[in-house]
Amino acid sequence: MPDKERQPRVVIIGGGTGLPVLLRGLKKYPVDITAIVTVADDGGSSGRLREDMHIPAPGDIRNVLAALSDVEPLVEQMFQHRFQSKNELSGHSLGNLILAAMTSLTGDFVHAIQEMSKFLNVRGKVLPAANQSVVLHAEMEDGTIVTGESKIPLSGKKIKRVFLSPQQIKPLSETIQAIKQADLIVIGPGSLYTSILPNLLVPGIGKEIARSKAKKVYICNLMTQAGETLDYSASDHIKAIYDHMGNAYIDRILVNAEAIPIGIQERYQAEYAKPVVYDVESLKRMGLEIIQGHIFSYEDDVIRHDTKKVADLLYNMLIHESHIAP
Repeated sequence: MPDKERQPRVVIIGGGTGLPVLLRGLKKYPVDITAIVTVADDGGSSGRLREDMHIPAPGDIRNVLAALSDVEPLVEQMFQHRFQSKNELSGHSLGNLILAAMTSLTGDFVHAIQEMSKFLNVRGKVLPAANQSVVLHAEMEDGTIVTGESKIPLSGKKIKRVFLSPQQIKPLSETIQAIKQADLIVIGPGSLYTSILPNLLVPGIGKEIARSKAKKVYICNLMTQAGETLDYSASDHIKAIYDHMGNAYIDRILVNAEAIPIGIQERYQAEYAKPVVYDVESLKRMGLEIIQGHIFSYEDDVIRHDTKKVADLLYNMLIHESHIAP
């Protein structure tokens, strides 16, 4: 029986833009957060630093640290600042450079994250899916292999499966321990093949999640994504995870129940993206409990999960089921 005096423990797995959005809302609740973040990015500043310094990609980690930070807005803005110049600094984020410098000083990427977490007064624990540089590959339905997280969505082909190299990738002991102790495990939101699965494919992580007695909830994307999930329904997202993991272990799926306004849909047509179809009957046949709500917000021409509404739903799950006093 969980200790009623401690905060409920939630492990959130993902990357890209979806994970920081969720964490900004969840950090305001009395919960013990561990974010497990992909390090397979090979584009932009992250990719350049990964190649030049032979370190895990820092970009997604940087965004999560910023989302969980509790510092003056100017400090966060400085950490997230991206240089726009005509020299070698151009395109680099200051936070990526600081993480790279700290890794060089400490000799360890995880130690660098820990030190930055102290500096930024981070609420929770941020862990990379692996403490080494990993490369994401995709096998397409025509048998061709595309290498590189940033190149996969641009291939114009349908993905059959994704996999990581090198073969010998070890998860952090802290990651495995966090999963074992979790009261709730949240997968997503984020790009299915390039943000979610690169975490689950790290040997030991997917297996430990399947073994965990914690409830597992998948936060389904609001829109499909060209080059990854074109025309995917909600059950297609789940099926892709199960096909890669070799077993079915998700208990619940959180979906948006409100129609996305036509104007927003038209904005996304140029990206060949459209609202994910929530095929309720298929989800029920997969044994999933479906949680529905109006969980999106729209600003700066971008649709996102509403951080407050999603965080509130997750917190209520924790309180009602973990037997821990709020």
